[in-house]
Amino acid sequence: MKYDCIIVGAGSAGCVLANRLSEDPNRRVLLLEAGPSDWHPFIHMPAGLAKLAGNKSVNWDYSTEPEAQLDNRRLWWPRGKVLGGSSSINAMCYIRGDARDYDEWARLVGDGRWAWQNVLTYFKRAEGNTRGASDLHGADGPLAVQDLRCRNVLTDVFVTGAGECGHALNPDFNGAHQEGFGAYQVTQKNSARCSTAVGYLRPAQKRPNLSIRTHARTERVLFDGHRAIGVDYRHGGRLTRAEGGEVILCGGAINSPQLLMLSGIGPADHLRAHGIRVVQDLGGVGANLQDHLDICTLQQCTQPVSYDRLNDVAVLLKYLAKRDGPGTSNIAEAGGFVRTKWATDERCDLQFHFIPALLDDHGRHRLPGYGFTMHACMLRPRSRGTIRLASADPGTKPEIRANYLSDAEGYDLKMLIEGVKRSRDIFAAPAFDAYRGAEVYPGADVRDDAAITAFIRRKAETVYHPVGTCRMGNDDDAVVDAALRVRGVPGLRVVDASVMPTLPGGNTNAPTIMIAEHAAELIRSA
Repeated sequence: MKYDCIIVGAGSAGCVLANRLSEDPNRRVLLLEAGPSDWHPFIHMPAGLAKLAGNKSVNWDYSTEPEAQLDNRRLWWPRGKVLGGSSSINAMCYIRGDARDYDEWARLVGDGRWAWQNVLTYFKRAEGNTRGASDLHGADGPLAVQDLRCRNVLTDVFVTGAGECGHALNPDFNGAHQEGFGAYQVTQKNSARCSTAVGYLRPAQKRPNLSIRTHARTERVLFDGHRAIGVDYRHGGRLTRAEGGEVILCGGAINSPQLLMLSGIGPADHLRAHGIRVVQDLGGVGANLQDHLDICTLQQCTQPVSYDRLNDVAVLLKYLAKRDGPGTSNIAEAGGFVRTKWATDERCDLQFHFIPALLDDHGRHRLPGYGFTMHACMLRPRSRGTIRLASADPGTKPEIRANYLSDAEGYDLKMLIEGVKRSRDIFAAPAFDAYRGAEVYPGADVRDDAAITAFIRRKAETVYHPVGTCRMGNDDDAVVDAALRVRGVPGLRVVDASVMPTLPGGNTNAPTIMIAEHAAELIRSA
């Protein structure tokens, strides 16, 4: 069968497109996902995300190459490999970023369609917020957004402590102002995860014009000359060919540039070095990699109130019976946004996520006792990395070089040092007096900037927001244009976080969904 659209990747963007494009009964849509369906119960119970970290059946399980500025460590990069993609395994924080982030995109891309007042339409179209509709929020969209039903006592202590330190309290990070501290709203419906597989794909999956293939890994895009005409994908051990009027890559900041390069689109010399025939020389493919690097401050808790030693069976039973209790938690229950003295404009440049538990090495290393954790990430890193092929074999993971802390000015490192100091200040607030034990990390002996720097190089990790590797723009290094069409390759688009010119100021799932909503309209009107 020949399809009108072939969507590669059923993640945060791909599920949105599958729904929106198949609304037209005359448009035949094929959705390909390398991973399984989202059947696993820990995907749907929000707190189950803690159990998914090591589950390679739903995770691409990537790691960077040794990072020179981080003691040559290979940093772990989990990415969703399942219907819903990373929206099925993330912490569900609903954050759009600062309005000025999108005005910056419009300026960099040279197209006002990406300015805030235009993209707000697509944020609202996606959003189903239980607080109701307003000038800044939607209430009827497929992506359910709600306040947490159950919060740990330490979460409220944290918010109080931030206020005691002079920070503003903010009940809506997606409101008129981002700065301040408070509880996150989450992408949940009735206290269950609302991934894009749940919100977008499930209502559309029975449409006769939508075909969904799981366990189907796309190996290359096919061309007639320079025009994309379909894909080869491996399914059930067999290589299968699908042809379509348009191919849309939604694999994310790692998989989309990898697939472009495997298909002959990318830096010509790099492709030739791997024996790949060059279809289109685009040096920007795999470049401009950006991510939010994060540093954690961990404190012991003197009372057994954190999530560290919960009875997993009891949590699950209470959740299944009442949709209540710790099982409803996204773990990162509250946080905040801060503008430091190094900010170059009015936007915040640090973000915090508070965890009422001891979280080390993405939760893979369990620490004894009870405690709480503060994540601090720099929102506007100046360091840039790359995605490159390790092999022409589609089954070989690509080389990820994030180049963290490599900016010449040292700005990124200064921001993380500031993040540690701000975290410590809040943990020292009077609100924590009844709960504060010894500091676990960085540790009481780590005081001056040199010692904090050594700690950062030893312990900093990603907070899971890679973007930018198929950047949109109108310059020679851009990979896609403002309509997300691959430059010089008719019939091929990229629609995912890889097209972002710069990181938005916050978590990237909601902005990725917005991009897909916007792209669906661009495609329908083409």
